[in-house]
Amino acid sequence: MLADTPTTVLEAVNQIIATIGEPPVNSVEDNGVIDAVMALQALSAVNRAVQLRGWHWNTEENYPIAASYPEGELRLPKNTLRVDTSGADAGLDLVVRGQRLYDRKNHTFEIGKSVSVNIVLLLPFEELPEAARTYITIKAARRFTEGQIGSELLSNFTLRDEQMALFALEDAEGETADYNILNNSFIVEVAGR
Repeated sequence: MLADTPTTVLEAVNQIIATIGEPPVNSVEDNGVIDAVMALQALSAVNRAVQLRGWHWNTEENYPIAASYPEGELRLPKNTLRVDTSGADAGLDLVVRGQRLYDRKNHTFEIGKSVSVNIVLLLPFEELPEAARTYITIKAARRFTEGQIGSELLSNFTLRDEQMALFALEDAEGETADYNILNNSFIVEVAGR
């Protein structure tokens, strides 16, 4: 049967375990199939690593973080991967510590005001664009195969697939983010300073 929906976590796990010749599973829950559990762990680790880069689809720009009352702390969403102050607050030296922002200059969590940030969020696998799901699945499959079998021949084959999937993801990123050499170029940014 041909797929008519984007890749699910279950489909990704089954693609991963298929690389070592294992039959598909019916659930991603801990069903006693060690390879399926390890495949899900590989998928989760690669998903987090890929999203950490920060893409158009998982980055919020000028995202307001409101100070808690009465503490004045800036608490981050639980799925926060990376944060940098932005806009009028770009000069603040705030860093992530746990699920809060810490002011390195004043040595405190008590910021006392709302702050604007650029934030990279870890999204659930099934909320990602299909190009990202495909790349993450193939990369996780390659790592899983190398860890299970250690076959260089299989690894080289999937490395080529992984590179093609990364090209497709970066192409989709460029299309949806509407990048432009005139306003999204490192050279333009440096020249504008």
